[in-house]
Amino acid sequence: MAFYQDLKPKKMTRNDHLRSNGTWEEEGTRYRRSSAQADEARRESAATKGNKPYGKPAPKNEKGGYQNRPAKPHHENHREEKPRFEQPAIRPERPAPKPAPVEREDAFLPPENLLSGRNPIREAIKTGRDIEKLLVAKGDLSGTAREIVAMARERHIPVQMVERTRLDEITRNHQGMLAFASAYRYYDVEDMLQEAQEKGEAPFLVVLDGVTDPQNLGAIIRTAACVGAHGVIVPERRAVGLTPSAVKASAGAIETVKVARVTNLTRTLEMLKNQGVWLYAADMVGDDYRKVDFSGPMALIIGAEGEGVSRLVLEASDHRVSLPMKGGVGSLNASVAAGVLLYAAFSSRG
Repeated sequence: MAFYQDLKPKKMTRNDHLRSNGTWEEEGTRYRRSSAQADEARRESAATKGNKPYGKPAPKNEKGGYQNRPAKPHHENHREEKPRFEQPAIRPERPAPKPAPVEREDAFLPPENLLSGRNPIREAIKTGRDIEKLLVAKGDLSGTAREIVAMARERHIPVQMVERTRLDEITRNHQGMLAFASAYRYYDVEDMLQEAQEKGEAPFLVVLDGVTDPQNLGAIIRTAACVGAHGVIVPERRAVGLTPSAVKASAGAIETVKVARVTNLTRTLEMLKNQGVWLYAADMVGDDYRKVDFSGPMALIIGAEGEGVSRLVLEASDHRVSLPMKGGVGSLNASVAAGVLLYAAFSSRG
Protein backbone atom coordinates (compact mmCIF):
# COMPACT_ATOMS: atom_id res chain seq x y z
CA MET A 1 0.00 0.00 0.00
CA ALA A 2 2.85 2.35 0.73
CA PHE A 3 4.25 1.86 -2.79
CA TYR A 4 1.00 2.96 -4.42
CA GLN A 5 0.68 5.93 -2.10
CA ASP A 6 4.09 7.18 -3.16
CA LEU A 7 3.11 7.05 -6.82
CA LYS A 8 -0.12 8.92 -6.30
CA PRO A 9 0.24 12.59 -7.41
CA LYS A 10 0.23 15.05 -4.61
CA LYS A 11 -2.56 17.60 -4.56
CA MET A 12 -1.24 21.15 -4.90
CA THR A 13 -2.22 23.78 -2.35
CA ARG A 14 -2.62 27.50 -2.73
CA ASN A 15 0.89 28.13 -1.48
CA ASP A 16 2.26 25.72 -4.11
CA HIS A 17 0.56 27.72 -6.83
CA LEU A 18 1.90 30.98 -5.48
CA ARG A 19 5.41 29.49 -5.21
CA SER A 20 5.45 28.20 -8.80
CA ASN A 21 3.48 30.84 -10.77
CA GLY A 22 4.09 34.04 -8.93
CA THR A 23 1.31 36.30 -7.73
CA TRP A 24 -2.24 34.98 -7.94
CA GLU A 25 -5.52 36.47 -7.11
CA GLU A 26 -8.91 34.93 -6.55
CA GLU A 27 -11.73 36.45 -8.64
CA GLY A 28 -14.82 34.34 -8.17
CA THR A 29 -13.08 31.21 -9.45
CA ARG A 30 -10.27 29.12 -8.05
CA TYR A 31 -6.85 30.77 -8.22
CA ARG A 32 -7.07 32.95 -11.35
CA ARG A 33 -3.95 34.62 -12.63
CA SER A 34 -4.00 38.44 -12.50
CA SER A 35 -4.53 40.36 -15.74
CA ALA A 36 -1.23 42.19 -15.46
CA GLN A 37 0.73 38.99 -15.09
CA ALA A 38 -1.19 37.41 -17.97
CA ASP A 39 -0.32 40.35 -20.27
CA GLU A 40 3.33 40.08 -19.27
CA ALA A 41 3.36 36.37 -20.08
CA ARG A 42 1.89 37.03 -23.55
CA ARG A 43 4.50 39.68 -24.31
CA GLU A 44 7.34 37.40 -23.31
CA SER A 45 5.96 34.60 -25.46
CA ALA A 46 5.66 36.90 -28.49
CA ALA A 47 9.19 38.24 -28.06
CA THR A 48 10.62 34.72 -27.74
CA LYS A 49 8.95 33.56 -31.00
CA GLY A 50 9.99 36.64 -32.96
CA ASN A 51 6.47 37.84 -33.56
CA LYS A 52 5.33 41.39 -33.26
CA PRO A 53 4.04 42.32 -29.82
CA TYR A 54 0.38 42.44 -29.26
CA GLY A 55 -1.37 45.77 -29.06
CA LYS A 56 -3.51 46.87 -26.20
CA PRO A 57 -4.82 44.10 -23.99
CA ALA A 58 -8.45 43.17 -24.35
CA PRO A 59 -10.72 45.14 -22.05
CA LYS A 60 -12.32 43.53 -19.09
CA ASN A 61 -16.01 43.21 -18.41
CA GLU A 62 -17.85 44.29 -15.31
CA LYS A 63 -16.90 41.13 -13.40
CA GLY A 64 -13.20 41.51 -14.16
CA GLY A 65 -12.99 38.82 -16.83
CA TYR A 66 -11.90 39.27 -20.43
CA GLN A 67 -14.45 40.12 -23.07
CA ASN A 68 -15.00 37.99 -26.13
CA ARG A 69 -12.78 38.39 -29.20
CA PRO A 70 -13.78 41.45 -31.23
CA ALA A 71 -15.35 41.08 -34.66
CA LYS A 72 -12.12 42.33 -36.37
CA PRO A 73 -8.80 41.38 -34.74
CA HIS A 74 -6.44 44.19 -33.85
CA HIS A 75 -3.19 42.50 -34.93
CA GLU A 76 -1.78 42.70 -38.46
CA ASN A 77 -1.07 39.00 -39.04
CA HIS A 78 -4.74 38.06 -39.06
CA ARG A 79 -6.12 36.81 -42.35
CA GLU A 80 -9.80 37.21 -42.92
CA GLU A 81 -11.58 33.95 -43.57
CA LYS A 82 -13.83 33.78 -46.61
CA PRO A 83 -17.06 31.84 -46.52
CA ARG A 84 -16.85 28.38 -48.05
CA PHE A 85 -19.92 28.89 -50.24
CA GLU A 86 -20.95 32.24 -51.60
CA GLN A 87 -24.57 32.99 -50.92
CA PRO A 88 -26.54 34.64 -53.71
CA ALA A 89 -27.49 38.23 -53.13
CA ILE A 90 -31.19 37.52 -53.74
CA ARG A 91 -32.66 34.10 -53.08
CA PRO A 92 -35.05 32.84 -55.75
CA GLU A 93 -38.59 32.66 -54.61
CA ARG A 94 -39.99 29.17 -54.27
CA PRO A 95 -43.12 28.42 -56.27
CA ALA A 96 -46.26 28.35 -54.25
CA PRO A 97 -47.43 24.80 -53.42
CA LYS A 98 -50.28 23.49 -55.52
CA PRO A 99 -53.58 23.40 -53.70
CA ALA A 100 -54.94 19.99 -52.79
CA PRO A 101 -57.53 18.67 -55.27
CA VAL A 102 -61.01 19.39 -54.11
CA GLU A 103 -63.40 16.49 -54.45
CA ARG A 104 -66.32 17.46 -56.63
CA GLU A 105 -69.80 16.74 -55.49
CA ASP A 106 -70.65 15.11 -58.79
CA ALA A 107 -67.50 12.96 -58.94
CA PHE A 108 -69.44 9.84 -57.96
CA LEU A 109 -72.59 10.52 -59.93
CA PRO A 110 -73.30 7.36 -62.00
CA PRO A 111 -73.62 7.55 -65.79
CA GLU A 112 -76.92 6.99 -67.54
CA ASN A 113 -76.27 3.31 -68.28
CA LEU A 114 -75.36 2.51 -64.65
CA LEU A 115 -78.16 1.47 -62.30
CA SER A 116 -77.36 1.58 -58.58
CA GLY A 117 -79.63 0.45 -55.77
CA ARG A 118 -82.03 -2.47 -55.49
CA ASN A 119 -85.28 -0.75 -56.43
CA PRO A 120 -84.06 0.80 -59.75
CA ILE A 121 -82.52 -2.52 -60.77
CA ARG A 122 -85.67 -4.47 -59.93
CA GLU A 123 -87.86 -2.09 -61.94
CA ALA A 124 -85.47 -2.19 -64.91
CA ILE A 125 -85.61 -6.00 -64.99
CA LYS A 126 -89.39 -6.02 -64.69
CA THR A 127 -89.85 -3.59 -67.59
CA GLY A 128 -87.60 -5.65 -69.83
CA ARG A 129 -84.75 -3.17 -70.15
CA ASP A 130 -81.61 -4.63 -71.72
CA ILE A 131 -78.92 -5.12 -69.06
CA GLU A 132 -75.35 -6.11 -69.86
CA LYS A 133 -74.45 -7.59 -66.45
CA LEU A 134 -75.30 -7.43 -62.77
CA LEU A 135 -72.64 -6.93 -60.07
CA VAL A 136 -73.52 -8.17 -56.58
CA ALA A 137 -71.39 -7.76 -53.46
CA LYS A 138 -70.23 -11.02 -51.92
CA GLY A 139 -72.20 -12.14 -48.89
CA ASP A 140 -75.18 -9.90 -49.64
CA LEU A 141 -77.82 -12.32 -50.93
CA SER A 142 -80.58 -11.82 -48.40
CA GLY A 143 -84.07 -10.47 -48.84
CA THR A 144 -84.59 -8.39 -51.96
CA ALA A 145 -81.05 -9.06 -53.25
CA ARG A 146 -81.81 -12.76 -53.62
CA GLU A 147 -85.04 -11.96 -55.44
CA ILE A 148 -83.29 -9.61 -57.89
CA VAL A 149 -80.55 -12.15 -58.64
CA ALA A 150 -83.20 -14.81 -59.34
CA MET A 151 -85.01 -12.47 -61.73
CA ALA A 152 -81.77 -11.64 -63.54
CA ARG A 153 -80.83 -15.27 -64.02
CA GLU A 154 -84.31 -16.05 -65.29
CA ARG A 155 -83.81 -13.41 -68.01
CA HIS A 156 -80.31 -14.74 -68.78
CA ILE A 157 -78.57 -11.63 -67.44
CA PRO A 158 -74.94 -12.37 -66.42
CA VAL A 159 -74.55 -12.13 -62.62
CA GLN A 160 -71.06 -11.52 -61.23
CA MET A 161 -70.12 -11.70 -57.53
CA VAL A 162 -67.47 -9.10 -56.64
CA GLU A 163 -65.95 -7.50 -53.55
CA ARG A 164 -67.75 -4.53 -52.03
CA THR A 165 -64.66 -2.35 -52.53
CA ARG A 166 -65.05 -2.68 -56.29
CA LEU A 167 -68.59 -1.34 -56.07
CA ASP A 168 -67.37 1.52 -53.88
CA GLU A 169 -64.89 2.52 -56.59
CA ILE A 170 -67.73 2.91 -59.10
CA THR A 171 -70.30 4.75 -56.99
CA ARG A 172 -71.08 5.37 -53.35
CA ASN A 173 -74.76 4.54 -52.99
CA HIS A 174 -75.01 1.05 -54.46
CA GLN A 175 -76.69 -0.96 -51.66
CA GLY A 176 -74.50 -3.92 -52.56
CA MET A 177 -75.72 -4.14 -56.16
CA LEU A 178 -74.95 -2.47 -59.51
CA ALA A 179 -76.32 -3.11 -63.00
CA PHE A 180 -74.93 -1.98 -66.35
CA ALA A 181 -77.74 -1.29 -68.76
CA SER A 182 -77.22 -1.36 -72.50
CA ALA A 183 -76.54 1.95 -74.18
CA TYR A 184 -78.81 0.90 -77.03
CA ARG A 185 -81.62 -1.59 -77.47
CA TYR A 186 -81.14 -5.11 -78.84
CA TYR A 187 -83.17 -6.81 -81.56
CA ASP A 188 -84.00 -10.42 -82.34
CA VAL A 189 -82.44 -12.42 -85.14
CA GLU A 190 -85.92 -12.78 -86.63
CA ASP A 191 -86.09 -9.00 -86.99
CA MET A 192 -82.96 -9.06 -89.16
CA LEU A 193 -84.33 -11.81 -91.42
CA GLN A 194 -87.61 -9.93 -91.72
CA GLU A 195 -85.79 -6.73 -92.73
CA ALA A 196 -83.94 -8.60 -95.49
CA GLN A 197 -87.20 -10.05 -96.72
CA GLU A 198 -88.88 -6.65 -96.77
CA LYS A 199 -86.03 -5.20 -98.84
CA GLY A 200 -86.09 -8.16 -101.21
CA GLU A 201 -82.46 -9.01 -100.48
CA ALA A 202 -80.65 -12.16 -99.43
CA PRO A 203 -79.80 -12.10 -95.70
CA PHE A 204 -76.37 -10.62 -95.00
CA LEU A 205 -75.36 -11.05 -91.33
CA VAL A 206 -72.24 -10.74 -89.18
CA VAL A 207 -71.65 -13.10 -86.22
CA LEU A 208 -69.02 -12.26 -83.57
CA ASP A 209 -67.60 -15.06 -81.42
CA GLY A 210 -65.70 -13.95 -78.31
CA VAL A 211 -64.99 -10.34 -79.31
CA THR A 212 -64.48 -8.49 -76.00
CA ASP A 213 -63.11 -5.12 -77.13
CA PRO A 214 -65.86 -2.44 -77.43
CA GLN A 215 -63.76 -0.53 -79.97
CA ASN A 216 -63.68 -3.57 -82.25
CA LEU A 217 -67.43 -4.06 -81.88
CA GLY A 218 -68.14 -0.44 -82.75
CA ALA A 219 -65.82 -0.56 -85.78
CA ILE A 220 -67.44 -3.79 -87.06
CA ILE A 221 -70.91 -2.28 -86.70
CA ARG A 222 -69.79 0.73 -88.68
CA THR A 223 -68.32 -1.44 -91.46
CA ALA A 224 -71.46 -3.59 -91.52
CA ALA A 225 -73.53 -0.45 -92.08
CA CYS A 226 -71.28 0.58 -94.98
CA VAL A 227 -71.67 -2.73 -96.83
CA GLY A 228 -75.41 -2.96 -96.23
CA ALA A 229 -75.46 -5.83 -93.73
CA HIS A 230 -78.79 -6.52 -92.07
CA GLY A 231 -77.50 -7.15 -88.56
CA VAL A 232 -74.74 -8.13 -86.14
CA ILE A 233 -75.11 -11.05 -83.71
CA VAL A 234 -73.15 -11.26 -80.43
CA PRO A 235 -73.33 -13.84 -77.61
CA GLU A 236 -74.36 -12.96 -74.07
CA ARG A 237 -71.32 -14.38 -72.30
CA ARG A 238 -67.62 -13.85 -72.87
CA ALA A 239 -68.29 -11.04 -75.32
CA VAL A 240 -68.78 -7.29 -75.25
CA GLY A 241 -72.23 -5.77 -75.66
CA LEU A 242 -73.58 -2.37 -76.56
CA THR A 243 -71.61 -0.39 -74.02
CA PRO A 244 -71.25 3.40 -74.35
CA SER A 245 -67.74 2.90 -75.76
CA ALA A 246 -69.00 0.53 -78.45
CA VAL A 247 -71.86 2.84 -79.39
CA LYS A 248 -69.47 5.79 -79.60
CA ALA A 249 -67.01 3.81 -81.75
CA SER A 250 -69.79 2.98 -84.22
CA ALA A 251 -70.04 6.71 -85.04
CA GLY A 252 -73.82 6.63 -85.43
CA ALA A 253 -73.96 3.35 -87.40
CA ILE A 254 -75.88 1.74 -84.55
CA GLU A 255 -78.93 3.68 -85.75
CA THR A 256 -79.00 1.78 -89.05
CA VAL A 257 -77.72 -1.71 -88.12
CA LYS A 258 -79.58 -4.05 -85.78
CA VAL A 259 -77.64 -5.83 -83.05
CA ALA A 260 -78.93 -9.07 -81.50
CA ARG A 261 -77.64 -10.75 -78.36
CA VAL A 262 -78.23 -14.50 -78.12
CA THR A 263 -77.86 -16.94 -75.27
CA ASN A 264 -76.57 -19.94 -77.25
CA LEU A 265 -74.54 -19.03 -80.33
CA THR A 266 -74.32 -22.57 -81.70
CA ARG A 267 -78.09 -23.01 -81.52
CA THR A 268 -78.59 -19.69 -83.30
CA LEU A 269 -76.28 -20.80 -86.13
CA GLU A 270 -78.28 -24.01 -86.54
CA MET A 271 -81.44 -21.95 -86.82
CA LEU A 272 -79.85 -19.79 -89.55
CA LYS A 273 -78.80 -22.87 -91.46
CA ASN A 274 -82.38 -24.08 -91.36
CA GLN A 275 -83.39 -20.70 -92.85
CA GLY A 276 -81.04 -21.30 -95.80
CA VAL A 277 -78.22 -19.06 -94.62
CA TRP A 278 -74.64 -20.19 -95.44
CA LEU A 279 -72.08 -19.78 -92.67
CA TYR A 280 -68.54 -18.58 -93.49
CA ALA A 281 -66.06 -18.71 -90.57
CA ALA A 282 -62.79 -16.80 -90.64
CA ASP A 283 -59.98 -19.23 -89.85
CA MET A 284 -56.24 -19.39 -90.48
CA VAL A 285 -56.66 -22.85 -92.05
CA GLY A 286 -59.17 -22.30 -94.82
CA ASP A 287 -59.69 -21.28 -98.43
CA ASP A 288 -58.30 -18.02 -99.74
CA TYR A 289 -61.06 -15.43 -99.42
CA ARG A 290 -60.29 -14.12 -102.91
CA LYS A 291 -61.40 -17.47 -104.40
CA VAL A 292 -64.62 -17.83 -102.35
CA ASP A 293 -68.05 -16.95 -103.71
CA PHE A 294 -70.06 -15.09 -101.04
CA SER A 295 -73.19 -14.63 -103.12
CA GLY A 296 -76.52 -15.68 -101.68
CA PRO A 297 -77.77 -15.63 -98.08
CA MET A 298 -74.73 -15.67 -95.83
CA ALA A 299 -73.42 -14.98 -92.32
CA LEU A 300 -69.77 -14.09 -91.74
CA ILE A 301 -68.33 -15.39 -88.44
CA ILE A 302 -65.43 -13.43 -86.89
CA GLY A 303 -63.55 -14.69 -83.81
CA ALA A 304 -61.44 -12.94 -81.22
CA GLU A 305 -57.91 -11.84 -82.04
CA GLY A 306 -55.48 -14.61 -81.12
CA GLU A 307 -58.04 -17.23 -80.10
CA GLY A 308 -60.12 -17.14 -83.28
CA VAL A 309 -63.45 -18.86 -83.73
CA SER A 310 -64.29 -21.49 -81.11
CA ARG A 311 -64.32 -25.19 -81.98
CA LEU A 312 -68.08 -25.71 -81.76
CA VAL A 313 -68.76 -22.73 -84.00
CA LEU A 314 -66.20 -23.96 -86.55
CA GLU A 315 -67.89 -27.33 -86.63
CA ALA A 316 -71.28 -25.67 -87.23
CA SER A 317 -70.00 -23.49 -90.11
CA ASP A 318 -70.25 -24.47 -93.80
CA HIS A 319 -67.03 -22.88 -95.13
CA ARG A 320 -63.74 -21.67 -93.69
CA VAL A 321 -62.02 -18.69 -95.26
CA SER A 322 -58.57 -17.30 -94.54
CA LEU A 323 -56.59 -14.14 -95.18
CA PRO A 324 -53.13 -14.74 -96.72
CA MET A 325 -50.32 -13.12 -94.72
CA LYS A 326 -46.61 -12.46 -95.09
CA GLY A 327 -44.07 -11.49 -92.46
CA GLY A 328 -43.88 -12.27 -88.78
CA VAL A 329 -47.41 -11.19 -87.81
CA GLY A 330 -49.74 -14.16 -87.47
CA SER A 331 -53.13 -12.52 -87.10
CA LEU A 332 -55.08 -9.38 -87.85
CA ASN A 333 -57.18 -7.22 -85.60
CA ALA A 334 -60.77 -8.47 -85.44
CA SER A 335 -62.23 -5.29 -86.89
CA VAL A 336 -59.63 -5.19 -89.70
CA ALA A 337 -60.24 -8.82 -90.68
CA ALA A 338 -63.99 -8.24 -90.60
CA GLY A 339 -63.60 -5.18 -92.82
CA VAL A 340 -61.61 -7.09 -95.47
CA LEU A 341 -64.01 -10.04 -95.57
CA LEU A 342 -67.14 -7.89 -95.51
CA TYR A 343 -66.03 -5.91 -98.53
CA ALA A 344 -65.06 -9.14 -100.31
CA ALA A 345 -68.60 -10.38 -99.68
CA PHE A 346 -70.02 -7.03 -100.76
CA SER A 347 -68.22 -7.24 -104.11
CA SER A 348 -69.44 -10.82 -104.64
CA ARG A 349 -73.04 -9.89 -103.94
CA GLY A 350 -72.98 -7.14 -106.52
